[in-house]
Amino acid sequence: MNLNNQTFDLHTDVFGLSVEAFYKNQDTSPIQVHAKDFDTDLIPVDYLFRNYDEMPMIEKTAIDLSDKKVLDIGCCTGSHLLDLNKKNHDVYGIDISEKSVQVCQQRGLKNVIKEDFFTLDNSSYKEFDTVLLLMNGIGIVGKVDRLDKFFNKLKEIIKPEARIYLDSTNLKYLFDEDEFDHYYGEMSYQISYKNYCSEKFDWLYLDFEKLKISAEKNGFNCRFLVQEHESYLAELKLF
Repeated sequence: MNLNNQTFDLHTDVFGLSVEAFYKNQDTSPIQVHAKDFDTDLIPVDYLFRNYDEMPMIEKTAIDLSDKKVLDIGCCTGSHLLDLNKKNHDVYGIDISEKSVQVCQQRGLKNVIKEDFFTLDNSSYKEFDTVLLLMNGIGIVGKVDRLDKFFNKLKEIIKPEARIYLDSTNLKYLFDEDEFDHYYGEMSYQISYKNYCSEKFDWLYLDFEKLKISAEKNGFNCRFLVQEHESYLAELKLF
């Protein structure tokens, strides 16, 4: 496959390749993020292994507020879960990257499985007190018209008094008014690592007001907690 005048081999677990290479061999080759009309962005793989002190304020706040049985959706290398585990919380994680899940398990996180949130059907992965969707975890929704499906699935796995902590970024500052015929936070990406690249995938960034409107329509109270640059942390709970 050609991408930015380079030839890549398609791979279904590009993130996992980089995570595994760093964990086993300290290979710091970065992950590249490609989007139409944008410069290529780089994700330093060592950042995915950050500890609590190296995390941004938004993530620290979410971790500090987490309690009891916690699910991290899109847990990647398990960095958030490792800190929560030290605080004796009952921690669980899911990720669609098989190699990332394996690294989590090798780091001592036993309750991490390869699973897509939208098809999650595991009796152990229910009745959560806290759910985390960090590093723009709401992005897994992909499109605004899938938000209802997201909230309905969330209701299936949480306790009535549960708290959900998610962060996102308002991308409005990047675009001119009326530049698109769709919501400006709906993005399409490919990621690459060395000579491998992923298929295109949808990723959603939500401004707080749109999140709040959708959450309330689906029976969730939505509270703004903190802001860091253009990103924010929100807390959701059932009415």
